[in-house]
Amino acid sequence: MKSRSISLAFIAAVLCVCRGYTLRSSVSWVVSNDVVEPEDADLSEEVAPALLVDTTGLWKKQAESPGEMVKSEEDTVVQLSSRLFSYPVEKVKNSASSTPPPHQETARTARYIAHNSDWGVLSTISSQEGIKGIPFGNIFSVSDGPLENSTGIIYFYMTPMDNSVSDLKISPYASLTFSEAEGDFCRQMMYDPEDPRCARLTLTGKMMEVPPEDVSFAKEAMFSRHPVMAKWPVSHKWFFMRLDLIQVWLQDWTGGTSLIPLEDYFKATPF
Repeated sequence: MKSRSISLAFIAAVLCVCRGYTLRSSVSWVVSNDVVEPEDADLSEEVAPALLVDTTGLWKKQAESPGEMVKSEEDTVVQLSSRLFSYPVEKVKNSASSTPPPHQETARTARYIAHNSDWGVLSTISSQEGIKGIPFGNIFSVSDGPLENSTGIIYFYMTPMDNSVSDLKISPYASLTFSEAEGDFCRQMMYDPEDPRCARLTLTGKMMEVPPEDVSFAKEAMFSRHPVMAKWPVSHKWFFMRLDLIQVWLQDWTGGTSLIPLEDYFKATPF
């Protein structure tokens, strides 16, 4: 009985000590119903809320924000504006094809993946200390044009602050890799991302800054697919780039890979 009393006392002491502590995840994002509609987005990167032009940087500002999110005694959450990070994805993707072409149509499959991918891994030759000359992969949002206008040319919205941009100043050649696993098809078919039936596309070429006469199209291509970009901080000196292709590599079925002639790639349609 004495041992049981000690145990109960110990548990009670622990509960008292722990009172007032709340378990929180290491990363918190506030998501509200107040979203940036694609048609409402200001497509001029010169226009930005004062919050975003802060010299401390966008990401630092957001990292400090969880401390501002506190639960009151009524257990209500004070939410910060989330217009920067949220937008209705269904409105952006509602006209994209969800059914891939037959795997025998390799050029069309390559265009389908390039057009329906919102992001990919860009591999550059690193200029960073400690890994100079070693391949370095980085995630980038991309677009080959608005949903109704696929070009096959991949556009980027980049900042000189990015390590990959520093790499490209030394060597402008890069490879961009997509996986069909980004969409729903592979999950529906229960294909592992490494299963050759879950298609993979690698586009290799030279990264070039978009010339002035093409900037309007590049802006439409990127901001129509990624409307939140229109509100990113001007202090980061964003600019548009594109990948001028040298090689199109595809694996979309068992039995090997395909090198698709550029002429066939650009003639094909993803629709």
